[in-house]
Amino acid sequence: MTRRKLAFFLLPICFVLPAAAQSSADRHPDFQGIWNSATATPLERPPALKDKAFFTPQEAADWERRAASRREDPKPESPASKGFASYNALFYETGTELMKNHRTSIVTDPPDGRIPALTPTAAAEKTRRMERLNHPHSSQDLGLQDQCIVFPTSVAPMRPYIYNSNYQIIQSGNEVMINVEMAHDTRVIRLDRQTHIAAEIRLWLGDSIGRWEGSTLVVDTTNFKDGGGYFGDAGGMYGTDRNLHVVERFSLQDANTILYKFEVDDPTAFTRPWKGELTMTRSSERIFEYACHEGNYALTDLLNGARVEERTGSAPKKP
Repeated sequence: MTRRKLAFFLLPICFVLPAAAQSSADRHPDFQGIWNSATATPLERPPALKDKAFFTPQEAADWERRAASRREDPKPESPASKGFASYNALFYETGTELMKNHRTSIVTDPPDGRIPALTPTAAAEKTRRMERLNHPHSSQDLGLQDQCIVFPTSVAPMRPYIYNSNYQIIQSGNEVMINVEMAHDTRVIRLDRQTHIAAEIRLWLGDSIGRWEGSTLVVDTTNFKDGGGYFGDAGGMYGTDRNLHVVERFSLQDANTILYKFEVDDPTAFTRPWKGELTMTRSSERIFEYACHEGNYALTDLLNGARVEERTGSAPKKP
């Protein structure tokens, strides 16, 4: 009799727990997994293409063939090798295929596919920072990625780079977490909050809050720190400052493709807002630890080189 009573009380619990464990994520598209953003589609449209927003099929094939060729290691005797290389093809992940729609640039607005010009103030700040970057007087003069603080691929909008273009998405009812392969950064998008944190609180990755619009995850990010190293260093990064506001949209095109759209608005950095889109494909790869400072001689070598220039009189004047 006692066993029957015990079974009577336990049985409902066995059925209730799975139902209670179901989060709101179960009622929305599942983005969980490893995704790769490497693409042959350039961030900005090459000037020679002018107003051409899409490649023809033949143009796309030619572009992808050239992209694949650029990924090959130059022969040692080739002038392109210059006798050395910082990385070989094993490390590069620039992507050899265009987006399926054959866009000529990730930037979709302005219509010319180019990132808008910086404001005069931001342009002057970029010049100042580039001068310090080219001849650093301390580690703080270097880009944030050289200091292993944060890498631009981690910051919204997330753009492809020449390697480490993987992202791991973990999703629950209250948060979406994006673990970034480059520099081991992790973005946490809060789904249970509708307003941003206090304006005086500033974060390297900003404060991200998300909401669902049908099957699309919309992410609004503000509260960035000043852009620091993002005024033109390391791969042509664009300018940002503490007024940066980014809206991202994640949607599934199919089970293995995320369509990622973004809108950038920063009136003190850019002369107008701009937009872009790219696709991320599901990957079977794993994300390994990114030990940024392990065996990193670049920081001390750059500073030592600047000191040598000063001693030999070849250093530019301190700005």
